[in-house]
Amino acid sequence: MELGLFLSMLGFLWVAAITPGPNNMLLTASAAHFGFWRSMPLMLGIMLGMQCMLLLVACGVGSLITLYPALHFTLKVAGSLYLLWLSWKIATAVYEKLDTDSAPPRPVPFYQGGLLQFLNPKAWLMALGAVASFSLAGEAYAGSVIAISIGIAAVNIVSGAIWLVFGTVIGRLLKGRRAWTLFNLAMGLLTAACVLLIWR
Repeated sequence: MELGLFLSMLGFLWVAAITPGPNNMLLTASAAHFGFWRSMPLMLGIMLGMQCMLLLVACGVGSLITLYPALHFTLKVAGSLYLLWLSWKIATAVYEKLDTDSAPPRPVPFYQGGLLQFLNPKAWLMALGAVASFSLAGEAYAGSVIAISIGIAAVNIVSGAIWLVFGTVIGRLLKGRRAWTLFNLAMGLLTAACVLLIWR
């Protein structure tokens, strides 16, 4: 892949990765509650899920979504329900003082970060758009898909780290049960609002 095409692809992927969406809302909420390092498995799960999705799209599975509208509709419904469940969990998270002797609740596990990708239409559009727009025909196809995979990993590391830092800072600024309750409610509502983006 030529440098100019690779940089254009990075620009496309960067915009898709850094803008607010289910992944970034979840990373922010997790980092606010559990800190940067304890939220890292979630970020790695999201990244692995994106790589698996890219591989499926590159092998042609993604084209089924465009060929069969019922499958696309089912994906939207499943993604919406999953996001609404996540937003409820975030909004109703129990306040815990960070200095308590009892162990705090566990962060969102690694596998849920990966699962979210397969129910996240924004992630599907990112993978489909990248393969459709930046893959090369013929013998160069496999190499271009590898370049896309590297690009997705790079932007996901940087954008994920930015949202984790943002959440960590918020977590340190919030003091008291009322502030945490309002933050959880706001993050839950923002995550639920991502459902509206699915049905645009």
